[in-house]
Amino acid sequence: MTLEVRPDRHLMVREAMEEDLLAVMNINRICLPENYTYGFFETVLRSYPKSFLVAEVDKNIAGYIMCRVERIFSKFQRFKICKAGHVISIAVLPEYRRMGIASLLMKNAMKVLREVYDCSEVFLEVRISNNPAITLYEKLGFVKVDRIKQYYIDGEDAYLMAKELAYSK
Repeated sequence: MTLEVRPDRHLMVREAMEEDLLAVMNINRICLPENYTYGFFETVLRSYPKSFLVAEVDKNIAGYIMCRVERIFSKFQRFKICKAGHVISIAVLPEYRRMGIASLLMKNAMKVLREVYDCSEVFLEVRISNNPAITLYEKLGFVKVDRIKQYYIDGEDAYLMAKELAYSK
């Protein structure tokens, strides 16, 4: 998928490849306080390759999203176990923010989670202080379903946000 961002730039979202992992790890370290090992990124990529996506601007990796599939109790239907996509991590380099990249990554990941992995829901955790991310997720249809006390290593709480997924027409 290619999207015109500016006349001299192109944004493309594609599946991540193993050779992208160092760039992804660099973005993770720059943008987020929670960092993962190379082995963790590699395991997610190998297990769920279709829902581990990168965004390229002018052939430079500007952001990523990595998701896995879990069986959970539905956030929307009581006592029902469902297949759900878990957005483990999403980040966009500061110089590429406010260009719609995070939104495009989320939309593509949700489509893959529904159509490839047959997930009926998607969920994520977000710092309660991360208002730009919360606003984005709410615009995409996510709702706050819980508050997880001291979720992050620094003691900050997280909102658990979720969204039901529908098949594209």
